Amino acid sequence: MTVATYAGKEVTVNSEGFFEDPSVWDEEMAPEIANSFGVPELSERHWQVIKFMRHEYETKGEGPSVRALGKSSGVSIKELYELFPKGPAKLAAKIAGIPKPHGCI
Repeated sequence: MTVATYAGKEVTVNSEGFFEDPSVWDEEMAPEIANSFGVPELSERHWQVIKFMRHEYETKGEGPSVRALGKSSGVSIKELYELFPKGPAKLAAKIAGIPKPHGCI
């Protein structure tokens, strides 16, 4: 495990950069997390997905797959790949401070 600092707060992350404790995440951390993984700016559409990811994790205990994200978040799969290149569900989960969704490699 590694310690990362986002918005002045130290958090423990695993070897892939996912938060070990999602409860320590807050919205101030998201822009720094995003930037560290190659997303320089968060638009309203990014936030829509991030908030959806958090909600799904909080209600179901895990983040949605890309397929579920494309069906239920209000953002198409094509746009998800534009917003979160190289694996939208995985990258959105990192930025949202939740564990890697099942099915992501």
